[in-house]
Amino acid sequence: MKHFDADAIGEKFLRKFAGRTSRRGILSRLGAALVAAPAFPLLPVSRAQAAKPDRSPEAKTAFARNAQITDDTKCDYWRYCAIDGALCTCCGGGIHSCPAGAEPSPVSWVGTCINPADGKAYLIAYRDCCGKPACGQCPCDNTDRETQLYNPQLNNDVIWCFGTSSMEYHCSTAVLVGAAG
Repeated sequence: MKHFDADAIGEKFLRKFAGRTSRRGILSRLGAALVAAPAFPLLPVSRAQAAKPDRSPEAKTAFARNAQITDDTKCDYWRYCAIDGALCTCCGGGIHSCPAGAEPSPVSWVGTCINPADGKAYLIAYRDCCGKPACGQCPCDNTDRETQLYNPQLNNDVIWCFGTSSMEYHCSTAVLVGAAG
C-alpha cells in the first residue's frame, strides 16, 4: 500500500514551478495585475449604488404606466400602487387620515410608487384604519412590486390592525413618507 505524502507532492510541484519561472517574471506579472486592478470594479456594492434607476416607460410596471394624479377615489391613483382594501377617501376619511370612529394602525406595509407628474419614485406607507365595520366602498387590490408573504412589511395581504383596540378592518390610507432613492 502506497502512502500519500502531501508534503512531498507540494515540494515536487514547487520545485518544478521554480525551475520553470524566474523571480523577475513573477514580479512583472504581479506588477501588471496591480496596475490593472483599478480598472475593475472591486465591490458589487459600489456598482449597485452607481446604477441609476430606470424610469423609462418601458421599465415601468403596468400600474405606473397607467397611474393618474387627479382622483384619489380611484384605484389607479398613483399613491395606490400597492394598496389592498377599501380606500379611506371613499369612506369618510382622507388619503392619509382615517374616518371618524376608526383608529390608524401603528404598523404599515410599504410600497414604492412613481408619481407621473414628476417621474420620481416615492415611498408610501399603507395603514389600515380599524375599529369600525368594513367600509366596502372603492375596493382596490393593487399588487405593484408586492413581495411574498414571508417578507410581510412589503405584502398587502395581511390585516394590519395590530396594536389597535380592535382587529376589525375598516379602510386603508396611503401616507407619503418621502422620496425613494
